[in-house]
Amino acid sequence: MDVQGKVVIITGASMGIGAATAQVFAEAGAKLVLAARSVDKLDAVAAGLPDGTETLTVPTDMTDQAQVQALIKAARQRFGQVDILINNAGQAAVGAVATVNPDHYRQIIELNLLGPLHAMQAVIPDMRKQGGGVIINISSNVSKMAIPGIGAYASTKYALNGLTLTARNELAADNIRVVLFHPGQTATDFGANARRSNPGDGPRPTSEQAEVMRQPDSAEDVARQILEAALQEPAEAGMPMHR
Repeated sequence: MDVQGKVVIITGASMGIGAATAQVFAEAGAKLVLAARSVDKLDAVAAGLPDGTETLTVPTDMTDQAQVQALIKAARQRFGQVDILINNAGQAAVGAVATVNPDHYRQIIELNLLGPLHAMQAVIPDMRKQGGGVIINISSNVSKMAIPGIGAYASTKYALNGLTLTARNELAADNIRVVLFHPGQTATDFGANARRSNPGDGPRPTSEQAEVMRQPDSAEDVARQILEAALQEPAEAGMPMHR
């Protein structure tokens, strides 16, 4: 989809990949609806966008279905419709399967999996009425790597993969194109914000996996690839694994 003049919702837009995606889509001429929990950070991202960018910021807890529904309603009231939904909000939890905190696991399931589900269910009826749209769910390359220490996080992305690819098939007749995007290791604060069961918890990759993870992509490079995915609408897209 050509994003010029289109209405794009970006969740998790207050930092990292989400903030970079807002910048890239603004430069491409999109109208933006930015969602995250932090009002101040959202406002800072909006203030840094190119002059003339039409932007709405909506503080939203993506684990709260009512707040997500209010987000979609606010976007529709401001701009009339939603053309592209980018489900980017997420958080990691680190720790071995044997010791990971079940409460942490439950919390990231609610954000990483139920958050996108809430948003999809809220936006699909409107996209059907308007004749189509694009939904991009942000997964992760770790869902293809089985790295010790981050099984809980990776499993939420495995589940999101299945949900997304199935939705693509289910919604094709409605001209709603659902895309699964896999970022690789990215130079953001995402890892620092992970939920940790113990202070020393962290991924313990094999030497081959460590080599893949050693050269992180910039958030800006990832954002440009997300824009390309919006333009091309493949079933799956993502960053190449560096070797």
